[in-house]
Order: sequence, then C-alpha cells, then structure tokens
Amino acid sequence: MGKTLLVLSGGHPYEEAPFATFLAGLGDWDVTHYVHPEAEERVAAGAADAADAMLFYDMPGYTFADGTVKTAPPSQGFKAALERRFASGRGAVMMHHAIAGWAEWPQWSEWLGGRFLYQPGEVRGQSKLDSGYRHDVDYTAELVTGHPVLEGIPPTFPVNDELYLGEVFEDDVTALIRAQHHYVAGNFYSAAHAVAGRMFDNSDWPHPPGSNLVAWTKQIGPAPIVYCQFGDGPHTYANPVVRKVIANALEWTSRNQGEPQ
Repeated sequence: MGKTLLVLSGGHPYEEAPFATFLAGLGDWDVTHYVHPEAEERVAAGAADAADAMLFYDMPGYTFADGTVKTAPPSQGFKAALERRFASGRGAVMMHHAIAGWAEWPQWSEWLGGRFLYQPGEVRGQSKLDSGYRHDVDYTAELVTGHPVLEGIPPTFPVNDELYLGEVFEDDVTALIRAQHHYVAGNFYSAAHAVAGRMFDNSDWPHPPGSNLVAWTKQIGPAPIVYCQFGDGPHTYANPVVRKVIANALEWTSRNQGEPQ
C-alpha cells in the first residue's frame, strides 16, 4: 500500500471527473476523498489523524441562496481534529477556493495565510472590502525562490486559471510563486456583487491593490503547509506544471513532518 492521501472537497462547484483524473495524476497515493458535509463529519471522527498527506479543495461554511450568503463555523470536533493533526507535525496542502473556507473561523485563515471574502468583513481586526475574482486569466507564473515544492518546475510557466484579489498575509508566509498580473480592482470583479446576482461587475467597488502571490508555504507549529491558488477547473487540472507543483507539495508536506511541540 502506498502513502495515504486524504482529500476534502465540497462547498464550491467543480467538475468531478476531471478532478478525479487530476488526483490520479498526483502520484502513488492511496486516496480517500470525502465531500462536505460528510468530510467535516469524517475528519471530526478522526479521518485526518493518520493520513500521510492532506489536500483541502473545499470551501465549507457557506449557504448561497436568493442573492444572499449565510455562514456557519465548523464543529468543535472538526476544529479539534485539525488542531491535533497540525500539533502532531502532520501538514497539509490547500488549493484554490480553500482560502475562502470557514468565514466564521478566523483560525483557518491564520493557518492558511490569507482570506478570500465573499462579503465585506473584518480580517485581523481591520475592516476589508469583499474580495475579487477573475476567471480564465492567461498569465505567466514566476518562481520567486528555491524550494523543494518547486523542484523540476521551470522559472516561468503559462497558466490559464481564475485569480483572486484578496487578503494575503505576506509577512507570515514564504513566497513560492507570483502571477505576472496587475492586481488592481479594474482587473477583477466583486465577489459580493456576484453573490447578489451581478456577475462580472466591479462598479462601486474601490478595492485597494493586492498581492500577486499565488503559492506559498507556512508553518503551523511543527506542521508544514502549502497553499496554491491554482485549481479553478479542468484546464488547470490538466496543466502538467500545476500538477507537478501540487504533487511536489503533497510529497514535501508528507515527508517533512515535525515533532509535537
């Protein structure tokens, strides 16, 4: 049996078959894949405790309906399970919309290293506008450091994907990859407008310029984590360089597990 990989998804739509193909291309993993709400229940019951690697491709804690969004925190059991995993030195990889997960649980964004806001809200004690999105952006991704997650990755490579204009805690993370794209409000659309039914609208949305960082690492105590913004859909899943980055990240976070503090 190969090393075990626990994958969580749900809370945000995605194409299941292409995503399954993507997972199959990440290496020799014994994959267990749970979708919310079952994913939250399984983790709370201990599913994350022994997995060698963990991939979050989920966006839980939201209910979208009739132009509004309602949020909810995770269960205490789910919180405790992730705290237990990270305290043991077992890390994780977070992809794409995972940065928007658990709007009512600030600890999640502190662990991950950033926050995508569907509505204006508070981040680290400061009022922030809702975040921005832009689908199908053709851009050049650029490596900004040397790191095992980037082993075998060319210095620059083309990507077609959705980009976010949100909150990135740059001072608390180790930068890996930046997007050669201008991160200003005019190049993105308001997430709150989209929730209200006004897709692709950036009017009356004076969002300040933001970070072009699309991949980074961070320590959660002894546990290594990697966040990659890549992953909106099948075109990105099929990008061989994106696959290699995620495969490297899973291998690195599973291999470099620290000791409990």
